[in-house]
Amino acid sequence: MDDIGTYLTKMRSTAPLVQNITNYVAMNIMANVMLAAGASPAMVHAREEAGEFAAIAQALSVNIGTLDPEWVSAMEEAAGVMAAAGKPWVLDPVAIGATTLRQDAGARLLALKPTVIRGNASEIMALAGADAAGRGADAADAVSAAEAAARDLAGRTGGVAAVTGPVDYVTDGSEGWRIANGAPVMPQVTALGCSLTGIVAAFAVDQPALAATVAALAYYGLAGEQAVGLSTGPGSFQPAFLDALAAMTPETLTAGARVTRA
Repeated sequence: MDDIGTYLTKMRSTAPLVQNITNYVAMNIMANVMLAAGASPAMVHAREEAGEFAAIAQALSVNIGTLDPEWVSAMEEAAGVMAAAGKPWVLDPVAIGATTLRQDAGARLLALKPTVIRGNASEIMALAGADAAGRGADAADAVSAAEAAARDLAGRTGGVAAVTGPVDYVTDGSEGWRIANGAPVMPQVTALGCSLTGIVAAFAVDQPALAATVAALAYYGLAGEQAVGLSTGPGSFQPAFLDALAAMTPETLTAGARVTRA
């Protein structure tokens, strides 16, 4: 994939308004991550306004981390508005295999055909109906074990599925890509995975979903690599990561992206 930095340029020039129906743990760090990247986040989740706000937002991210029935209804309404308008929305099926509530919510949201599904290997497998060994929100399956499930989900939705891990895998059901950017410390900082979902949504505005997702993951992982050199552990990594997201240039992203066709 040539000149990945152009996708960062486009996202920043658009500065997309992204509605995020996410979990309580993620809201603050996710908003800061998206602002650092150049997007405009809105944490709007009340059922009474979620659908109305979706009509003015340019993209939507949905995260089921701390869901309840009212939030699920808000997610469905907002996703329905996005789908009807042809605007991108991204589903993050956090810990979907853990409870019946999550499984039911995932099935209902999947039926609304998300533009992109982003999760760890165990979440992608569970959402697809395959046997998975996840432990809560943590993956217990390898990315390679979830590739078939990702292709299946992409085929069902007509969209893109992204399996994130040490080496990410992204597919539209026929074409696949691997992204090797990232840093081992990133899973030790809460909500960085959740925040990535919002970045994917921002990149997907007015850009092809598959390429935009690959670019978003490379950008995020490369920023993590840069932040490692400026930090001594998880506590100092978080502000260094925000700085790296903000300082990243399109040229640096193109040069540093480790992306290969799968």
